[in-house]
Amino acid sequence: MKQLTKVESIVYLLGGITMVAGAGLYAFLLIQPIACWLMLVGAILFALMQSRQRYLGTVLAIRRLRKIMSLAGWGFILAGIFMVEDAYHFLRPIFTGSLDGYSSYVSIFHHNWVILLLISAVIEMYTTHRISYELKRESSSTNT
Repeated sequence: MKQLTKVESIVYLLGGITMVAGAGLYAFLLIQPIACWLMLVGAILFALMQSRQRYLGTVLAIRRLRKIMSLAGWGFILAGIFMVEDAYHFLRPIFTGSLDGYSSYVSIFHHNWVILLLISAVIEMYTTHRISYELKRESSSTNT
């Protein structure tokens, strides 16, 4: 794996911490109008720095896992967007022309950021551990 520079590593860590802090503050109903933006900015920073960490090898499994990991990054960003929508209701006027429209709005956006965040976190954990395992296996097979 191509290692991140020191600045990129700091931004990566800061993005992850900001994303978790924003999600936690929002979930515990603390400063929600600010917490949703923290989550979104953190998710963007985290996903961008994660995409900069490239795999330069030829193992197909790791390449596939990296693509799946990028899907998790997009899921984090989408969860942040849904969280902002849940806090500010920017799109609600578009949907509230009828009762069915409001029902659709609620079923699409109302607290569904939690589902996106959970799915993305599970994918992220799985791919992180599998990539680590595959990299160890790759290094041990090249050493012998």
